[in-house]
Amino acid sequence: MPNQGGVVDFTATVNPVLKPTSDRKPMEQIKRNYFGGANFEARTVKDIIAPAKSISNKVSVRAALDQMQAQTTDSSPVIDQCGELLGILSKNKMNRNVGGFGHDPKTEPVEAQIEKGNAYCFEDQTIAEAEQMVLNAKLGEVFVVTREKLLVGTINIEAIVQEKRWRKRLAPPKSRALRAPQS
Repeated sequence: MPNQGGVVDFTATVNPVLKPTSDRKPMEQIKRNYFGGANFEARTVKDIIAPAKSISNKVSVRAALDQMQAQTTDSSPVIDQCGELLGILSKNKMNRNVGGFGHDPKTEPVEAQIEKGNAYCFEDQTIAEAEQMVLNAKLGEVFVVTREKLLVGTINIEAIVQEKRWRKRLAPPKSRALRAPQS
């Protein structure tokens, strides 16, 4: 325990990284709506993430296909041993490229089949930003990652629409009495 002339510095014993500073900044506040809920624009993607099942980049094509079959999906995100998103695997592409060219799917590594450059959003982006990205990419679902590009989950357009409907139900009614008089 750090001892400074008989005084124990508890911040250093609990968390040695935590150091008091004289430059304290106020925390950023999320704007609240009438009923106390956060605005749709201020809520973040991590509030509506769905979990994602991923495939390791170290497995064979056969193992990846078996896993996708068990998950009843045609595509799956691929991560490295640290959890970083590398891309996506497509069942059709793997069947065409591996089986179609006579390669053995039991020994063929999945690495060569990873499609890179897929759309994703960050967990700390607002839902409104994610919605715009999903619409611009013309996709129904995108991956959600941390700023270090570690896979967190997925977000789809249905979840965004549902969130918007929920927020709209909580919005205060627009009263005629609150409008400015027109001259």
